[in-house]
Amino acid sequence: MYGFKCIFLMKSRNPLISMGVLCFLSARRKAQFKKAWRDAPLYPGDPLVFAANVTLDEATAHPALLVSERGRRVTWQETCQDLPSSTQRFSSIPCVLGQLRINSGRAYWEVEVGDMQSWDLGICRDNVTRKGAFIMSPQNGFWAIRLYDGDYWALTSPETSLPLRERPLKVGIFLNYEAGDVSFYNMTDGSHIFTFPQNTFCGVLRPLFRLWSSDSGSLTICSAEGECTDVIHKPTLQVK
Repeated sequence: MYGFKCIFLMKSRNPLISMGVLCFLSARRKAQFKKAWRDAPLYPGDPLVFAANVTLDEATAHPALLVSERGRRVTWQETCQDLPSSTQRFSSIPCVLGQLRINSGRAYWEVEVGDMQSWDLGICRDNVTRKGAFIMSPQNGFWAIRLYDGDYWALTSPETSLPLRERPLKVGIFLNYEAGDVSFYNMTDGSHIFTFPQNTFCGVLRPLFRLWSSDSGSLTICSAEGECTDVIHKPTLQVK
């Protein structure tokens, strides 16, 4: 009966009515698809993957990055802060790590990227190089994807081009430590972006975030409840 009514309305002579019904059905189908996708196990037959409570570790943030008070948003600023030197802090590449340390099990989090033009998202080993020049690749302990100047890449070696059907406004990151799987999803349309070839992880892994320039805007980590709002504050000079 519902389908019959929809067909009847879409054949209406009034184009506004037809367009409204089409938009309603499209939004309804997308909402149903996203709910089914979110509720489904990441791997067939496995338990559901629960969202991790990821916040940013201010002590690791490059001096050009501002971390919000609740640790869920990072923003680029033009002038680097005068912060104490620390072995934990990235000094050459504007990165920041998540507080979450993973050495077993599964974890999932979402990051709102909005209309930013450049960013890197993924995971890395806790003991990666943070000083001087280095290349982000699995060989160096980084598993990440990148948006740069409108093009998407997986940071394999060499890099892999990622042709996406729809620009993601929010990216989902899925990690299965024992299986050696890292996958990325476009949470705007629920599509798969990339899965790195199977790895054998050892040691602690942490969420990774990178900004590129003052045009990058902000990256915001969504809470486990799905909220993506936060406020910015200037970090203290205390070394954690």
